[in-house]
Amino acid sequence: MRILHLSDTHLTREPGPNRTGVDPRESLRRILHDCRQIPGLDAVVLTGDIADDGTPEAYTDARAIVAEFTGPRGIPALFTTGNHDERAAFTKILGTGHLGPDGHPLPADHLDSPTGERAAATTIAGHRIVTLDSLIPGKGSGQISATQLDWLADLLATPAPNGTVLAFHHPPIAVPGVAVQHHLGLRDPAALATVITGTDVRLILCGHFHLQIFGLLGGVPTWVTPGVVNRIDLTATPGTERAVRGASATLADLSVPTAPILHTLHARDPHQGETAYEADTATLSRIIADLA
Repeated sequence: MRILHLSDTHLTREPGPNRTGVDPRESLRRILHDCRQIPGLDAVVLTGDIADDGTPEAYTDARAIVAEFTGPRGIPALFTTGNHDERAAFTKILGTGHLGPDGHPLPADHLDSPTGERAAATTIAGHRIVTLDSLIPGKGSGQISATQLDWLADLLATPAPNGTVLAFHHPPIAVPGVAVQHHLGLRDPAALATVITGTDVRLILCGHFHLQIFGLLGGVPTWVTPGVVNRIDLTATPGTERAVRGASATLADLSVPTAPILHTLHARDPHQGETAYEADTATLSRIIADLA
């Protein structure tokens, strides 16, 4: 099983550059183009913030751009929600988030939630990929609800032939000392750890922080992939934030005895590393106060 893991595409209703001068559609196309020669891919997984503004137009274009990559390869694309996403528009265009190579819905096992939470499971090459919905409307932090955790526990009671991969937006891990990550990550990660400990979950894939991080949750390898729209540069002054241009992704390989093998990929972007925006300590404090 080889997964191309992307996150944080942040497409908007209108094509063209966003307020930081980055064209999100071009960033997505560029990283997919530069990953075109990766052999043996079984799936593309996109862990949230598909749309920056939650509009149907953004989801429609994301689906079409990704299908240009998955279609010729005959592989599915699995999408999750993020804090910038809007469930109704996401559902209208992407359904459960589990799409076939042509961009049409797959018959995924999914949670029937009265709140519209997007949780679903698809088995590919013997590996069960489960997407969860960590969106809290109006907040930057995330949470996996008790309803989803109960559904997940029931699902994991029966192991998959080759194990399970979880994918969702908000990381349950954070870099020590980076306040914005600790306040705006996944709430109550211990509740998820309780559900997955001792099960066949082999890997957790997340996004949201726009930079690569590795850690463990309940003994399970947990990976945060850098963003497609930009990447956070932690060499900035502590307590501030600098985002730089250049789309990134991850190749997650579960096919070898030493799995998971995780390799970060960077698009060949002529603007790679240029500053997209900078936020000072006061700005980050306001963001945390408003969105935590």
